[in-house]
Amino acid sequence: MGKRIIQQARGHGSLSYRVRAKAFVIKLKYPNMNVEGEAEVIKLVHSAAHSAPLAKIKLGKHVFFNPANEGMYEGQKVILGQAKQKGDIAKLKDIPVSMSIYNIENEPGDGGKLVRTAGSSAIIFKKEKNKIIVLMPSKKEKEFNENCRATLGIIAGAGRLEKPIMKAGKMFYIKKTRNKLWPRTSAVKMNVVDHPFGSGRGKRIKSKIAKRNAPPGARVGLLRPKRTGRSKR
Repeated sequence: MGKRIIQQARGHGSLSYRVRAKAFVIKLKYPNMNVEGEAEVIKLVHSAAHSAPLAKIKLGKHVFFNPANEGMYEGQKVILGQAKQKGDIAKLKDIPVSMSIYNIENEPGDGGKLVRTAGSSAIIFKKEKNKIIVLMPSKKEKEFNENCRATLGIIAGAGRLEKPIMKAGKMFYIKKTRNKLWPRTSAVKMNVVDHPFGSGRGKRIKSKIAKRNAPPGARVGLLRPKRTGRSKR
């Protein structure tokens, strides 16, 4: 008798497949757009859900978390609304060209959505009318509203991936922290009771089109097309 395949087990939820809620308590977000002035880094925090160390920043009654940049220390003064030194948070229109930035807002006031991984940064490429062109870490150019905010500098923790992971057990716990499936096993390498593509007789994946609303586990193979045949115009 077959058993539930791994997609079904993960979708059902269990002790093995459960997000560590405590790891995601800290949310990275800038304060409101009208909050400006000199703030202080009151603490550098380790978060299991983030690859970079986080800076706990206080400005008056406002306390927020932001990825720490290289060289940041507790007690450092940062300015919201001006671009003078690394760690300052300012609008893209106020940041000089060719300056490294991170934690960029996708829309003005959303709190920062892009470039938040350890060791990463983007560069102000050029400025146009009401638009700022930013060179992203992927080496692709992206347009932003000039009122989107970003932090000056490069995110700390750049050497995170340089140290080799010597044991499979260490990788297991790294992935478990973020509720990632690891190791990833190919379907054709499974037994036939574990997956519709199991046994891999001849190593040819069976052609199967599942229903679009099929539950996890039953929805394997090719996605059902929206329509078939030539479109009539």
